[in-house]
Amino acid sequence: MRRFGNPPSADEMEAIARRAMQALPEPFAGHLGDVVLSVEDFADDETLDAMGIEDPFDLTGIYEGIPLTERSVEHSGTLPDRVRLFRRPIIDEWAAGEDSLEHLIAHVLVHEVGHHFGLSDEDMHALEEAVQ
Repeated sequence: MRRFGNPPSADEMEAIARRAMQALPEPFAGHLGDVVLSVEDFADDETLDAMGIEDPFDLTGIYEGIPLTERSVEHSGTLPDRVRLFRRPIIDEWAAGEDSLEHLIAHVLVHEVGHHFGLSDEDMHALEEAVQ
């Protein structure tokens, strides 16, 4: 059983996620400058409802935006893409598993960033390996 002190704050988790973003290889890292990254305790009710999720602990992160593979000139002037990570579900998964917090945050981040690039699950796994 793991022994824990105080849980990491949203700021601490965001710093870990930013380090993971910076560790992404090119050309990925160069295309994330305009993506807004945030860490919140839980997804809001509207997000959970839209995704058909009842338990807020079931959502660790979400990409909100238009994947690069689907953009056109018609999308100029839209809101910036966002990656939102959810602190409490990530901490819960971390406490129940074997991975380090840094590895788990990188895993969730890469999955959400993968949506930004329109990557398949296989490509996301390969990108995650590059970050580790």
